Parts: sequence; C-alpha cells; structure tokens
Amino acid sequence: MKTAQNGGALTGLKVIDLTQALAGPYCTMILADLGADVLKVESLGGDMTRKVGPYPADDHLRVFGAYFQSVNRNKRSIAVDLKREQGREIVKRLVRDADVLVENFRAGVMDRLGLSYEMLREINPKLVYATVRGFGDPRGGKSPYADWPAFDVVAQAMGGLMGITGLAPDRPTKVGAGVGDIVPAMFLALGVLAAVRHAERTGQGQFVDVAMYDGVLAVCERIVYQYSYFGDVPKPEGNGVSFLCPFDVFEAADGWIAIAAPGDNHWKILCEAIGRPELGDDPRYVTNPQRVRRAEEVRALLREWTSVRTKRQIAEALGGKVPCGPVNTVKDIFEDEHPARRGMLVPIDHPGIERKVAIAASPIKMSSTPAAVRSRAPLLGEDTDAVLSELGYRREEIESLASAGVIHHESAAALSPGGNPANEKESKQ
Repeated sequence: MKTAQNGGALTGLKVIDLTQALAGPYCTMILADLGADVLKVESLGGDMTRKVGPYPADDHLRVFGAYFQSVNRNKRSIAVDLKREQGREIVKRLVRDADVLVENFRAGVMDRLGLSYEMLREINPKLVYATVRGFGDPRGGKSPYADWPAFDVVAQAMGGLMGITGLAPDRPTKVGAGVGDIVPAMFLALGVLAAVRHAERTGQGQFVDVAMYDGVLAVCERIVYQYSYFGDVPKPEGNGVSFLCPFDVFEAADGWIAIAAPGDNHWKILCEAIGRPELGDDPRYVTNPQRVRRAEEVRALLREWTSVRTKRQIAEALGGKVPCGPVNTVKDIFEDEHPARRGMLVPIDHPGIERKVAIAASPIKMSSTPAAVRSRAPLLGEDTDAVLSELGYRREEIESLASAGVIHHESAAALSPGGNPANEKESKQ
C-alpha cells in the first residue's frame, strides 16, 4: 500500500477498511479526513449503501448515492471476493505493511474466513485491529446479544438515549441524526489512534473493540450516576434539563430558539435584555435552584417575550449576551455565515452529476495539518488495479483474477461523460 503526501496529520498511516453501512465507514472517514490512506476493501457487490441512495434526479449514472459519498470520501476502493482463497490472500498481503484494519462484520465472520485478529497479527505484530459491532466482540467482553445484528435505532434504544429523549415520558424518541452509529465510530477512531501510538512506541499492535450499545451508553453518562447515586430513573423531559433553568427551546413568531441562562449572572443579563430587569433581583428567581422550582413560571415569562418576536429579532437582542441560538433547518444552515466561513459545507464532484454537490466537512480544525475533503468517494473497485500492482501482482495476474471473478475493477474514465473533469476522482476545496 502507498499513500500520497497530502498534508494531513495522519499522512503515512495505512488503513484497511473492511466496513460497510455507517458506523465503520464513519470511523475510517475520520481517519481519511486526517490524512490516512484508507483502502476500502469491498465485496464484488460493494458496500450496501452504494445502492441505498438517495439519488438526485440529474444523476444519470447512479454509481453511488449521496449517503455513500458523504462517509466514504477520501478513500480508495478495491473489490475482492473474500470467500475465495485468492481474495483472502490479497488481504493478507495488504496486512503486511498496514497500520490498521477496521471491520464491522458480525462477530466471528472474519474468524471463519481465516482472517481473525490472531491470524493477522502473526503476519504483522504491529497491526491495530479494530471492530465496531452492535454489541461488541467477545474479545472485549462477552455480551448475551453478541449474535444480534444492530442498526442506529437499536443502539439508541438499548443504550439509554431514547429513554431520555422526547416530549413526554410515554413517547421515547429517536435522535434525528444517526448517533447510534456515529458516536461509537468516533470512539473507535479515538481508540485506533491511541493503539497506533502504543504500537509506535512498543512495536505491538492490539485489538480495539467498541460496541454501539456501549458508545451510546457512554454518551448518556448522566443517567448512570443519576440512578447509582440517587436511584432516579430519568425519563424524557422535552427540550429542557430538570436541574437547570432557563434551559429550553422557546417558540418565536417564525420558529423556535434555544435559550440557556441557568447561571445567575446570565439570568440578570437576560432579564435586562427582555425589558424586565426587576426579575433579575426578584427573590423568587434570583438563583438557579429557585428558578428550577418555578420552572413553568420562568418558561411562561420567556415565552411571552419570544412568541411575538422573530428568531432574528431574538438573536439580535440576546446574541453575545446570553447563550442562545435559533433552531435551524438545513436550509437555514446553508444560509448562515458560520458554516460557510468555517468550511463546513464542502463542494465536491459526483460521477454522473454535472454540478457540484455539498457534503459536511470535518469539524477538526488544525493549523499545520488540516483535515480536509480531498477526493470524492471511489467507484467500486476503482483502485483495484493500482493497489494490486503496488502489492507486486503482474498485469497478467490481475487480469486472471478478474476473469476468475476474484476481483472487480472499474474505470473512472469510462464513466466520465465526455471525459468531463468534473467527475474525476480528485476534488479540490
């Protein structure tokens, strides 16, 4: 495996990516954004999300959808049949000088393929072997649900997040973003980098295991101490927090806005901003515990003021004084100066579309080795020939493997209408 010198902090880190769907690809996307050379090893049919879409109406190729593009940018793709011995041999060759392997198959799949951690560390003792599964890998701790498949909604439900989310105790609600996948993915990326650091110092790799259930539970840390310390079983409580006031979302004339002023000083500033300075010294509301006891009164006072003003008017009155912010739709986000100035909406090429599309950028800002979206997501097997050549396979061997159905290779040039450079792999910010 070779990696381009792209200026990211992880330039030179070689990652074998045997993941699909969201959790695994999001983890390796983080590494790729930071400069790692991530080689996505796919089945001959490709990652399941290539076919999920959504596809815009003007996409005349449909080689992959927006979902796949968003979390597989900056990667290379090789398509290999791991059920064939020759396919497994390719992975073993890749492992020889790889730093990291990430997979999210169900527990035991890689073992049955003869590609277990124990087998691969014999080839490369420095290898960091990382997994993200619904309920973890037995190597990290046995679970009664180890054989259960899982998706985001399952992790959110079992990890405690849905149990404290929603407007009413009897209506648990899923968080809109796929945090049941994404949060464990972020924990896994952190674990991988810690293990790589250890391997650099000691020459010893290790097994890194994150369960989606565990990742969600870790984010819900508050419920653990609330139950352990006090015996409380928290329930959904809307957009507020039971021990802070005001700390909620309030209706405006044209939408909603979040206002959080639980600190006594912020409360006084808020009262002055809304034209009610006397409330700042009112003994009924002067401290946070007093306001918590009268939370409904406080919310009613603020609703009376916010409901007759627009989000913009409220933000102009409170912005920079007390923590506040409008509840944005994605349209609002695209029109807001903050994401534009921070480079959070990245224009990128998409095969089959003549215009640029946008995906969310990395939020990690680094002064010397910035994270970046450097290239679009790969076509299925787009880099197969190049990677096999790097591994020492001769042209006739590559053609023989393709003819035998062991590998698949795709030509980007063949899919580019009229050789349109807008559809080439490299994408500049």
